[in-house]
Amino acid sequence: MKDMQAVHNIDFKKLAISCGISLGVGAVSGLVSMSAMNEFQKAVKPPLTPPGWLFPIVWTILYILMGVSSYIVYESKTQEREVRNAALTVYAAQLVVNFFYPIIFFNLSAYLLAFIWILILLALVAVMVLLFFRISTLAGALQIPYLVWVTFATYLTFGIFILN
Repeated sequence: MKDMQAVHNIDFKKLAISCGISLGVGAVSGLVSMSAMNEFQKAVKPPLTPPGWLFPIVWTILYILMGVSSYIVYESKTQEREVRNAALTVYAAQLVVNFFYPIIFFNLSAYLLAFIWILILLALVAVMVLLFFRISTLAGALQIPYLVWVTFATYLTFGIFILN
């Protein structure tokens, strides 16, 4: 019920800012790493690698879900302020790690470092999901697709490291 009450009192300005932060991180990181995509096309890729056009669509959806869920956590009226602050701190940390991953992977073609980096991202996302669930079932659930995608991206990164 607490999640449904929050839905009725939406501060659209704060929601837009929350989504803008996550989308902005993704957009800037994407712009910085875009020039290296041609070199990446030459890399040997593991089975199940999706077509390139799918990645920006998936990431845009995930960044929107991140923004919405972080807004829910930020606006939560939880009595456990330490949990909310911890959740938002982990959220910010994973955004920073997320920002640098494409640069390490695409621009530097440092596939081993990228694999280690994405393991750190995966751990941060898992902790974030758990913390978000402690505050709001909805906020936690909105992060499940991100956790699944980063898990899949970890497989892809490892495969590219091994094959190249």
